[in-house]
Amino acid sequence: MSPLRQQLLDAVRQRGYTEKTFKSYVGAVCQLQRYYGRSPDKISPDELQPFFNHLVKDRQLAPESCRAYWHGIRFFYEQVLHCPHFDVPMVLPKKPQRIPELLTRSEVKSLIGQCTNLKHRTLLQCCYGCGVRLNELISLQVTHIDGERHLLRIEQGKGSKDRLILLPDSVLDALRLYWRRYRPEQWLFEGRQKQSHLSAASAQRVFNKAKSSAGIEKRGGIHSLRHAYATHQLEAGMPVHKLQKLLGHRSLYSTLRYVHWVPSYREARDNGVDLIDALERIDG
Repeated sequence: MSPLRQQLLDAVRQRGYTEKTFKSYVGAVCQLQRYYGRSPDKISPDELQPFFNHLVKDRQLAPESCRAYWHGIRFFYEQVLHCPHFDVPMVLPKKPQRIPELLTRSEVKSLIGQCTNLKHRTLLQCCYGCGVRLNELISLQVTHIDGERHLLRIEQGKGSKDRLILLPDSVLDALRLYWRRYRPEQWLFEGRQKQSHLSAASAQRVFNKAKSSAGIEKRGGIHSLRHAYATHQLEAGMPVHKLQKLLGHRSLYSTLRYVHWVPSYREARDNGVDLIDALERIDG
């Protein structure tokens, strides 16, 4: 490993960032090096604007990808090269605001029902019934389940934060049935090797196969189940601040976008519903 890469790794680890963040930052700096053909510590901040323009105009990267490059390069210059003020702007095209194609309750029921494999069905039930992110889902460990208090512990979710979320009766029952069948030791959803958890790509394939079998043509991957969880809980009257805590949103504004997708939203005193149990009452 080169000295600069080691310094970048040390800076990332000192701040508790994930391995995924490190890879993203390294990728951004490597692309910068290839663009100019020389070591990044020999490139002054004043020279960066053409590279950022190249990402937007020539490569036509999505705004999210451009921002990832900018954050990685800014971190490198500030924390590794110790540039006191990094003020190189990146002008991005306005991000289009689109309402995702949300899954209905009937579609979720049909999708989960296509899974004849107990492990795959439990994976999707847990994703929808608890509203967890994909990386949180596959990183669950057996010890994260508190059956007595009906809680699920999410360790080091987005933003390197821990949180506790409600574990509905139906999901807890499904997890108990799954555990009796498979007896996982550490990771709740094990990969091919028991020492590792199921990969994100494998979980996406499980979802895509079930969606295809159910004849659902709406866009979106397994994260669609998290969107469905949020909107269906709001439709049931869950208070927005309660949903914010369960979803692990740092800002309330991230949660409020779901309210815009539920025009009939009326906040109730209820803390939400058991969504998996509610699927059983849907005809068809």
